[in-house]
Amino acid sequence: MSETYKHLEARARLCAAEIQKIGKVHLVSHIDADGITSAGIMCRCFERAGIKYTHAFVKKLDERVMEQLLLENHPLLVFTDLGSSLIDFMVDHSMNAIVADHHQPNGRPENISTDSKTFPHHMNPHLFGANGGFEISGSGVSYILACALGNNADLADLAIVGAIGDMQNRKYGKLVGLNREILERGIDAGVLSCNLDLALFGKQTRPIYRILQYSSEPYLPGLTGDEEACIRFLQNTGVGYNQTDGAKLWIELNFEERKKIITGLVKYCNDRGFSSKRTDDIVRECYTLLSEKEGTEMRDASEYSTLLNATGRYDCAEIGVAVCMGDRNNALAQAGNLLVEHRKNLVNGLNYVRESGMTQLKNIQYFYSGSAIKETIVGIIAGMSSSIEGVDRKKPIIGLADSEDGVKISSRGTQDLIRRGMNLSKAMSEVTEMVGGTGGGHDIAAGGTIPPERVDEFIMKLNDYIGNQINGNNM
Repeated sequence: MSETYKHLEARARLCAAEIQKIGKVHLVSHIDADGITSAGIMCRCFERAGIKYTHAFVKKLDERVMEQLLLENHPLLVFTDLGSSLIDFMVDHSMNAIVADHHQPNGRPENISTDSKTFPHHMNPHLFGANGGFEISGSGVSYILACALGNNADLADLAIVGAIGDMQNRKYGKLVGLNREILERGIDAGVLSCNLDLALFGKQTRPIYRILQYSSEPYLPGLTGDEEACIRFLQNTGVGYNQTDGAKLWIELNFEERKKIITGLVKYCNDRGFSSKRTDDIVRECYTLLSEKEGTEMRDASEYSTLLNATGRYDCAEIGVAVCMGDRNNALAQAGNLLVEHRKNLVNGLNYVRESGMTQLKNIQYFYSGSAIKETIVGIIAGMSSSIEGVDRKKPIIGLADSEDGVKISSRGTQDLIRRGMNLSKAMSEVTEMVGGTGGGHDIAAGGTIPPERVDEFIMKLNDYIGNQINGNNM
């Protein structure tokens, strides 16, 4: 066990003691897959421990939300996958709260130190030298808290779903650090397995040609976005598609058939001079939930996280939590319907960007969708837009959409850009503040909100800021 894990466990025991003493909590979590799995973990452990609870989800935790929570006068608040940016508010208003978060903490040093006496119930990897961007997600921190409340090792599968939904495996192509320790606990508990496999999305539920057609990370030149080309590719390999049997699912193939397709993909990319498409871009460690039925979204961590995202992005995170808690009837059916709607909206959003075009600047590229794309999915559209012809994969993609609070900004980058010095978390945090907004996130994906009248100013400043980052200037 790593020293950081031990420190988080010790903090978790303090938090668990407070929960058990009060016996009643109000849980507040984020609406994305990491936030939903965080809530699912805590709700399941509360039920097992006999802790009374209510829960709520927020798109963004700010002082307005905190003031409403103060008025509600809860005996104990538990924040998961958010909260570390508002520790000062909690201290200043004497809120009885527990924070299980993985984002960069923000506050007065005495409130966010490792031995804080003013706020001892703060679980965050950054306090103990770990990086919350790739070493542990919000659901991972929640898992450690849940284990302090009882024998909940089996909930590691949800923690891994949250980590994958938060793209924690992107930096190294696999889960590392504290995520790795949680994964090993899940394997020991018999609820998880990990194996090298095709890195593309949809192995449980999509026909293989659709897996190739919709692949954006990695981008497959000449295949991504072209259904007929994907079918021809499979016909040439002799696996996965034929006129008699039609399309197969990846899980229907044996080891040799899978190997033949993967080898063909690597050769296909290399033959076209795309040296960045190394084997580890196409083959990656993948995570399977052994207690879930094969051929369903919940069997694969990546597909499960997408299902949960679909519930949260359409203001139905409580349905996602119900799925996490084991409802395979009504909640799963509703989640499936939301996923269908989600996919339609993603297609419509991509078509909007394709038709409207991407504005190219020296260091960034962006699209402003107004109200044409829902602000809760503009980040996903930004990430998928790399598959559109004419998009420059050497620049980060910035998506903008109108929201109730202003203009929502979502940015997406690549590991190549990070290696060149780009850090979207820092860029979004500092540049949004320059124009009177707020922002933050991770180095590869970050977001924020800004006043509508300052969009043009923001774009110009962000372009300069990213340019300074990738050109090695100190920021």
